[in-house]
Amino acid sequence: MKLVFAGTPEVAVPALDALIASGRHEVAAVVTRPDAPAGRGRHLVASPVAERAEEAGIEVLKPAKPRDEDFLARLREIAPDCCPVVAYGALLPKAALDIPVHGWVNLHFSLLPAWRGAAPVQHALMAGDEITGASTFLIEEGLDSGPVYGTVTEQVRPTDTSGDLLTRLAFAGAGLLAATMDGIEDGTLKAVPQPTEGVTFAPKITVEDAQIDWSAPALRVDRVVRGCTPAPGAWTVFRGERLKLIQVALTPERDDIAPGELSVGKNNVYVGTGSHAVELLWVQAQGKKPMKAADWARGVRIAVGERLGVQSQR
Repeated sequence: MKLVFAGTPEVAVPALDALIASGRHEVAAVVTRPDAPAGRGRHLVASPVAERAEEAGIEVLKPAKPRDEDFLARLREIAPDCCPVVAYGALLPKAALDIPVHGWVNLHFSLLPAWRGAAPVQHALMAGDEITGASTFLIEEGLDSGPVYGTVTEQVRPTDTSGDLLTRLAFAGAGLLAATMDGIEDGTLKAVPQPTEGVTFAPKITVEDAQIDWSAPALRVDRVVRGCTPAPGAWTVFRGERLKLIQVALTPERDDIAPGELSVGKNNVYVGTGSHAVELLWVQAQGKKPMKAADWARGVRIAVGERLGVQSQR
């Protein structure tokens, strides 16, 4: 088939690579978000998908909005058979959806109908799911509601962050998307409507969502830290400034510390929660680089009874 691939971030690159490498289909063009400011100088930088496409000599389309008539006209000229999508980042209008013969097929990082929306991996971790996966489905005008072509499953590991899990799903999902294109081409694959039961939603995680509630159980604290790493980053407040929490560990043997209270040993830093304590392993103070929590604690000289959270003060 002649394909136009739509995607933007790094997580979409393995799927683009898989389609290029398959040799069975022609990736005629790539659609991606416009160049965006990045880095300290805030210079405009092309998306990871755009960079990979340019390396491969593939035409890159960067419409400000996918309903722009110039973009739609070019898409009609290319006349793709199918448009595979991975994390493109913009809503596709019906005028675009109607162009390819076999529609737009999205690779979504959940087992639909669970976790429809922008942040399925983060929500799966924060909810404590033990199994997740990826799905390919035909895009309709509803939110991730179209019929499903195929799925792959992935076990959630006890220390997974959303970054860890998303990386594994990106590669597993790349194979699924390539196989889906093959099945659509040879007619062996039919999309199956999603069940009406088991629908859950995964809206974008905000900075406010990533603030740790120390009155919550330790398991919840651990899940929020892992789910929000690397983005947007779990955080709390210490002495009026934001402290980013990169990694914690469950320590069920410590249940003698009040929620938010810090307890510092020679090489360990513990924080009380609504159940038992967690150990802080890696943190990042405002304006500083990530560091081991024990080194951070030595540097700030924590006083007995000091706490993390909005009420924290010296």
